[in-house]
Amino acid sequence: MRKITTALSAVAASIAIAAACGYNGRAEAGAPKDAGGPLFREATAASPASAEASVPVGSSLAPLIERLKPAVVNISTTTVTKNPHRFGVRPPRGGRGGGGGEGGDEGMNEFFERFFGRPAPPEMPPELKGQSLGSGFILNGEGYILTNNHVVENATDIRVRLADQREFTAKIVGRDPLTDVALIKLGSTPANLPTVVLGDSDALRQGDFVVALGSPFGLSETATLGIVSAKHRNQINAQGTYDDFIQTDAAINPGNSGGPLFNLRGEVVGINTAIVSPQIGQGIGFAVPINLAKAFIPQLQAKGKVTRGFVGVSVGELTPDLSQAFGLQAGTKGALVQNVLPKTPAAKAGIEPGDVVVALNGKAVETAGELTRNIALVPPGNQATLTVLRKGQKKELTVTVATRPDEQKIARGGQGAEEEEAPADAGKSPKLGVNLGALTPDVAQRLGIQGDQGVVVMDVVEGGPADRAGIRRGDVILEVRGQAVTKPDQVAQIVGKMKDGDMALLRVKRGDAAVFIAVPVGGRQ
Repeated sequence: MRKITTALSAVAASIAIAAACGYNGRAEAGAPKDAGGPLFREATAASPASAEASVPVGSSLAPLIERLKPAVVNISTTTVTKNPHRFGVRPPRGGRGGGGGEGGDEGMNEFFERFFGRPAPPEMPPELKGQSLGSGFILNGEGYILTNNHVVENATDIRVRLADQREFTAKIVGRDPLTDVALIKLGSTPANLPTVVLGDSDALRQGDFVVALGSPFGLSETATLGIVSAKHRNQINAQGTYDDFIQTDAAINPGNSGGPLFNLRGEVVGINTAIVSPQIGQGIGFAVPINLAKAFIPQLQAKGKVTRGFVGVSVGELTPDLSQAFGLQAGTKGALVQNVLPKTPAAKAGIEPGDVVVALNGKAVETAGELTRNIALVPPGNQATLTVLRKGQKKELTVTVATRPDEQKIARGGQGAEEEEAPADAGKSPKLGVNLGALTPDVAQRLGIQGDQGVVVMDVVEGGPADRAGIRRGDVILEVRGQAVTKPDQVAQIVGKMKDGDMALLRVKRGDAAVFIAVPVGGRQ
């Protein structure tokens, strides 16, 4: 799926995405801030709570939209970068026409005419200026505004236009590229700024009505109505570790970036961020859940960046096949621990590969992404309780959360080599559909693998059980059903005792990482 962000570049028309309700000089609830008041208002603190609008045939959303428009802001940015393709037409010294002046230009023009059939291009400027438009919404009376990171990233000048057409300069307070959220602040704060109420995106259900307001393609104050098409969409951003998007069919187009997605009570439940290319699909837009943003807005204000929690595990999804292979009850949900990095909080707390994390601080964990996001929200230095299933038994482990390293510093698994010949003692495991070989020092060196534990997958039968499960040539099988293996015949012996249709739980090393893979013996029955 191709993803395009929704900042509108080089458009003269203004953008004003409505996001506010009620004029009040100061926010009423939220995280503390330096001015002594809250940073934003939450729906749980709003009094009285707004009634939810209904959408029967013949009704109108006009009163709701009129109430939501005043705090919408248009964010226009300018960026200045060095020109990487600068080409200067400078006369060569001592060249034709003398040491410079027009004679040099004529010589260069003659050269281009002779070899390219056209005059020399004019000298390009040393710097390039770019302009873009996006949206944002006002959090409080102090002039804090929430928007997308890609709207203001690398901006050298930021201007904010309010719904009443007043314009102010603004500065970046904090950015978080991983979730595409940014906090900016007006340079001077006018009185009686309208502000939004932040709702509860966790309470959204598939099928709930939502409203997006904005200026797609410069068409100001456009309102669109849709539903929550799905929740918990991931792998939308290139850096998608923390993706948890709301998917909606409310029209989101270039120009909506950073603007709010409302529920029918007029509460912000998302930040409009991305769309699928219209050439691929229609009515597929994505918004950052407002609860995710609320969790780190105070950090953006205080530190300008987000510091995330880290325990030192890599986790994967607990598929039905893996659940069966681990002997868990059907329908068990959780995050499967694939690897534990040495000398990390998880290693010190006794977490092991093969543990299934089912709860964090008493709250159920259903997916690997959910665990990663929730661990990231735990302040470094705090303790967290992980509830895990180990060999069918439930255990509670306490871990002291550390600061997450830069993404680039976290070890990632690679792929094994694919062009190695099988050694003399290669063995076959027909029930799995693989040919195996001993991991000799020579083979390990050629595969770029460190260590001497395991057996090498030298070939995979196309369409066989291992192939369909994702086993690749060059993988190193470390364990079969929890038993360490160092010889191909050990794998054959263990698997040979299993019935067709049983799940063989393999721990496979690929590059620098190891993962659990469930392979149905003899194929799926």
